[in-house]
Amino acid sequence: MAHYKAEQDDWLLVYLKYLLFVFNFFFWVGGAAVMAVGVWTLVEKSGYLSVLASSTFAASAYILIFAGALVMVTGFLGFCAIVREDRSCLSTYFCLLLVIFLVELVAGVLAHMYYQRLSDELKQHLTRTLAENYRQPGAADITTSVDRLQQDFKCCGSNSSADWQHSAYILSQEAEGRRVPDSCCKTVVARCGQRAHPSNIYKVEGGCVSKLEQFLADHLLLMGAVGIGVACLQICGMVLTCCLHRRLQLHFY
Repeated sequence: MAHYKAEQDDWLLVYLKYLLFVFNFFFWVGGAAVMAVGVWTLVEKSGYLSVLASSTFAASAYILIFAGALVMVTGFLGFCAIVREDRSCLSTYFCLLLVIFLVELVAGVLAHMYYQRLSDELKQHLTRTLAENYRQPGAADITTSVDRLQQDFKCCGSNSSADWQHSAYILSQEAEGRRVPDSCCKTVVARCGQRAHPSNIYKVEGGCVSKLEQFLADHLLLMGAVGIGVACLQICGMVLTCCLHRRLQLHFY
């Protein structure tokens, strides 16, 4: 009872509890947002991942999903620790906040590193992919990705439709006289790629490299912004957790 009375008289303890409770709510919502961005990136945009040379973009998304799920579990633990005023729970809560912060830091570093070399990777790898892998045995995923890429972004070829002139597919008998794949056509019908005229294919709209580069850059910035926002919240949360833990310790001793 004396402990309860002392706690009631300690306005700072009550203030810290309510402040940490409000933080934890926004932290939990932020975790849900982080996980949603990661899932959305993989589910909606996974069709383009096969044309990328490295798995860094996908790895960043998976890390965000893991961090978001961990944030939501940690947020629940935080609510329990605040309500029960359990110092051991608060210590565990602080450690999990630190782990999540480090995970998001790794994701941010990966995203930044990938952003720096994104342009060169796309220019080199996409051109080679179109020339060597499109419609080739064992490259069904790449073929599907390229077709979807050209239709979604209304583009043709890596830098221009002329890139297809050196493609193994276009030079093969399987092409049946096509000058570009049918996915380059504004209206896709069988063998429409035989007529490489601007009125029929995406010729003047440009290649896919610049459009895919901008798309990936925007998503990397979005993932980075969400991650940084939650990381800033975590720093505040760790400070509040330490303060509350210290205040509770004073009541027990």
